Amino acid sequence: MVVGRVIAIANQKGGVGKTTTAVNLSVALAEAGRRVLLIDLDPQGNATSGLTIVRDDEAQASVNSKTIYDSLVVGIPLHEIVREARPGLFLAAAGGDLVGAEIELAAMEGRERRLRAMLEVVALEYNYVLIDTPPSLGILTLNALVAADTVLVPMQCEYYALEGLSSLLATIRKVKTALRPSLEIEGLVLTMFDSRNRLSHEIASEVRRHFPDKVFASVIPRSVRLSESPSHGLSVLEYEAKSAGAEKYRSLAAEIMEKDGALAAPG
Repeated sequence: MVVGRVIAIANQKGGVGKTTTAVNLSVALAEAGRRVLLIDLDPQGNATSGLTIVRDDEAQASVNSKTIYDSLVVGIPLHEIVREARPGLFLAAAGGDLVGAEIELAAMEGRERRLRAMLEVVALEYNYVLIDTPPSLGILTLNALVAADTVLVPMQCEYYALEGLSSLLATIRKVKTALRPSLEIEGLVLTMFDSRNRLSHEIASEVRRHFPDKVFASVIPRSVRLSESPSHGLSVLEYEAKSAGAEKYRSLAAEIMEKDGALAAPG
């Protein structure tokens, strides 16, 4: 059984399916019987809202009472702010207070290692810890990279994808050299793939040519169901279980577990 694998889901370019991947991969892993912690480190809080069905203001206040900000900046132990979002899936939520965290962290000693220190206490409680990062390369993303064992990179099948990837890989190399020597690339996930679009096929081929051993076979399609599901506080696996998007995220989860030798249910 794989224990405590920490995967940062990162791309400094916005709109590439990063949060969609964080949410749906987390649900797929939990659906497969894994114990998963999803940390929403993005001040936009989309992973949090994408897993939260709120029916009234009182429920909203309860859901957002403690967030990852309280752990990262205030120092509250991570287990005190984590809540179970689904059976087997736990969430360290983001709130509006995370917006100013970069400024507050900048003045703190060991600022880039705070998340790693917090996770060392709880990581063994989970098979997988997934971290949804902001679409930038600031202190929050740096915390995620220093805390992670590997980096999963969602890539939209569009013209500028490879250009953005170069910048991210350069940053990962710097983090690996200076702060986290064991950091590796988990893999590249092609997202928003339109099979009718010739450019999508060309970009996919180009990425596979440059990174033959790093591109997952599971390709996430451009999908209305994937776009709709967050507005209901649901993953696509719950919103439309038999949709192409749901099946591809299950397939991606299977690839990750197979790579870990963890396809059998954990004992």
